[in-house]
Order: sequence, then C-alpha cells, then structure tokens
Amino acid sequence: MDSKTTPALDSPAAALLRDSLVWDHHTCLPLRPNDLSFLPQLARHKAAGFDAVTVNVGFGDMGPETHLRMLAALRHWLKARPAEYLLTESADDIERARASGRLAVGFDIEGANAIGDQASLVELYYDLGVRWMLLAYNQGNRVGGGCQEEDGGLTVFGRQVIGEMERVGMQLCLSHTGHRTAREAMAVATRPVIFSHSNCAALHPHPRNIPDALIRACAATGGVVGINGVGIFLGHNDTSSETFARHVDHAVQLVGPAHVSIALDYVFDLAELEEYSKTMRHTFPAGLGYELGPRFVPPEQIGEIVATLQAWGYADQDLKAILGGNLMRLARTVWKP
Repeated sequence: MDSKTTPALDSPAAALLRDSLVWDHHTCLPLRPNDLSFLPQLARHKAAGFDAVTVNVGFGDMGPETHLRMLAALRHWLKARPAEYLLTESADDIERARASGRLAVGFDIEGANAIGDQASLVELYYDLGVRWMLLAYNQGNRVGGGCQEEDGGLTVFGRQVIGEMERVGMQLCLSHTGHRTAREAMAVATRPVIFSHSNCAALHPHPRNIPDALIRACAATGGVVGINGVGIFLGHNDTSSETFARHVDHAVQLVGPAHVSIALDYVFDLAELEEYSKTMRHTFPAGLGYELGPRFVPPEQIGEIVATLQAWGYADQDLKAILGGNLMRLARTVWKP
C-alpha cells in the first residue's frame, strides 16, 4: 500500500485505530483445505490496525464436507501459531487477543447449504467457531430465497434453522438473502440480526445491496448492517475511501452509528474468485457487474476511511462503535458460552 492509504503514525486516524477495537466482520481466504499458502496474509489485517477478523469457510452451493474440511484446516493452522492468533470462541477472547497484540479470528458461513437438510449441524459449526451464518447466497435453498432470483420467502425448514441458531447462540445474517425472506426471517427472529456485508441500494441499485427499509428493519431488531468494500456494490467498481464512507454515512444517517459496522469482504486470492465466477455462473450471472472484474477495498485502507469520516465530522465515540464496538455488543448479546 502507498502512503495515501496508510495514515501517519501520529495522525488522528492512526491514533483512533490504536485506541479502538477494530473488527473486520467478513473476509475471504482461499477455500482449499490442502493449500494454506495464503494464510500468512492474514497478518495484513493486524498490520493495518485490525484486532479481530471473521473469516469465511464456505459459500453458495458448497456442502457440509467442504465447510468442515475448511474449518479443520484453518483451526489447525491458527492453533499452531498461538503467539500471533487467537481463535474466537467468546467476546472475551477478542478482548484478550487485543490486549496481547494478537489477531482474533472467528468464522462465518455464507449460506445454509452448509447444513444440507440437517439443522443439528448448526450446533457443530458453532462449537467449531462459526459465529454467524447467512441463509441464502444469491440463489434460494432449503431455508429461503436468494437476492438474485425470484424470492419465495422463508420456508418451514428455514424457521427451524433460525430457532436452532438462536438456541446455540449463532448470529443470524441476511446478506445475500432475498428481501422477502429477509423480512420474514426478521419477523421470526427474537434476537438481533445482521446484514453482515450489505451496502446501500439507495446509493447504488444492485440486487446485492439492501433498501433503506431493510436497513431500518435490521436496526429495529437491535442489529447491525456491515458495509463491504466490493467495488461493484459500492458503485461503478469504485473502491475509493470516499465512496466506501458514503455508504457508511448513508446507513448512519438512517439508523444511527450504533447499527453500522465494517465487513470489507476482501478476497485474498483473485485467481480463485475468477475461477468461481466461471464455474458458478448461476451465482455470478452476466449483467450485474461481475464481468467488470473484482476490485476490493483492502484492509490497509481502513486508516484512510477513518480519516475521511473524521473529516466529515464523525465523533471518536461514534467511530469506535462502527469500527468494532457495535459488533462486540452483539457478540455479548447473542453468542452463548
């Protein structure tokens, strides 16, 4: 990264990052359990000022075996490096990691295909460190509809899955999920929900972005909307800090700083993503911007984003909430020992 995206050590942005819990709620490492060569790049998050990161372990059509193998590989690699990383099992683990200069790493799942037709797998994933799961990844499945197709709504099995997630303490995520299914899921849920990485449709219309009504509905549950750094969802494949900050600001103006967070959705291995785009055309169809090529806000840009929001008059207290405080509140509210 050049000096533009790395604030000076004595800048207000750098000082705020050092004084805050900073949590990237969604990032994407390669999903190859026998090739862990990319994992040392996780250190980029720590070097950029992050204290915690939530890592994807599977998405879309991938079934239970793929998710479980990826979890085994990641857990094994992380536990072999206790001086650098701490597996996230509780909110206190994140505080411990920050106090000891380590990066706290937890896991997420993008789509309920990970459980197939077996809701009891939710508890197993939770025991292995998965702290949120979204219902559908662009296309529908057994639990409900996706955001890039006609959405038939939440199914009976979907209601059962939400109940099981709440029982074990797993956060319900509605990113990538059809809007009807999302509304029906929020009507069923008794705990705060999240759109872990969903941008504002009012700023850039795209099926993956969510309208103001869903942002308000999420906040009404006590939940949080995480802004992602994917160029085609930010708009016109623009990954500038100002464009990212506009999405943050739009959500804050709607529901307040207590209901907004950061989830960059940064993809470490672009070659793997390009391959997925070819082999999963139903998930990444033409005409929705995917053909523009992947562009992402990298972890190193967080300082410039903070500086942009500071220049717009954001108070330190509000920025601390957005950077990680809101996610910590949810962890203490939803997660169970």
